[in-house]
Amino acid sequence: MQTRIAQALKLEAEPVAVLFTDEKPENSGQFAEGAWGCVMFMFAAATKGKTAVFDRETYGCQGGGVGLGFGNAYESFPGGVPGFCRFLSTGNESAPAGRAIGEKMRAAGAREEFVDHYLHGERYKKDPELVEKFVDAVPMTEVPSKYVVMKPLSEVDPEKEEPVSVSFLVNPDQLAALTILANYDKPGLENVASPYVAACQVVGVMSYAEAKKEQPRCLIGLTDISARKYLKAQGASDKLTFTAPWRRLLEMEDNVPGSFLEGRTWAEVID
Repeated sequence: MQTRIAQALKLEAEPVAVLFTDEKPENSGQFAEGAWGCVMFMFAAATKGKTAVFDRETYGCQGGGVGLGFGNAYESFPGGVPGFCRFLSTGNESAPAGRAIGEKMRAAGAREEFVDHYLHGERYKKDPELVEKFVDAVPMTEVPSKYVVMKPLSEVDPEKEEPVSVSFLVNPDQLAALTILANYDKPGLENVASPYVAACQVVGVMSYAEAKKEQPRCLIGLTDISARKYLKAQGASDKLTFTAPWRRLLEMEDNVPGSFLEGRTWAEVID
């Protein structure tokens, strides 16, 4: 599927569709079973024309498992959900059991970056209690399929498949235009949201939740600095994501003709 939006924005990167399927796409990239990886690596590959596939054994990390919709994968985090709550905040070193888990992982050859964050915390939340509230607020999902697929929107056949959502990798000017377009045909001031979750969770479960609403919102993501660090080498250091539930994307597509995207101001901004 080719989009008017992508043409009007002069996108350099392919929009990425997320789909549920029980059939594994041919020639798709996939993490090795049990191996660590950032889901956004795969997202970046999809913006460059590749197809990525994930299942319940190959989601890269627990945050990615949650983000893709494979249930509450934080339960399998070292030390369980409490271990994750300390990991995202102040660290596990002060808890005897947590300290022992961290040292055991180090001795087993785990990534030093992960062990350091496990023991001393990523410090993205002030305390573990706030992380507990964060976990409770994430819309944990069990996808109704064996696989979750990310692939270029240009390879989607709307006659045969229906994505859950589509995400754009955009610069500030393109983000501004998408935000305006998402409000173009809607009342109110908050038809676009920027939820505080991991980058993959915006593209995944947060968009799944929006897709179920009568009036789905679009979502701004990649404000997750861990993902931003991993994607710097992928040319995304000046980019954010903008995700639209599929139904909403089709409405926005129809609104391009006659909108500001054909006007003088946008032409002067994008040229």
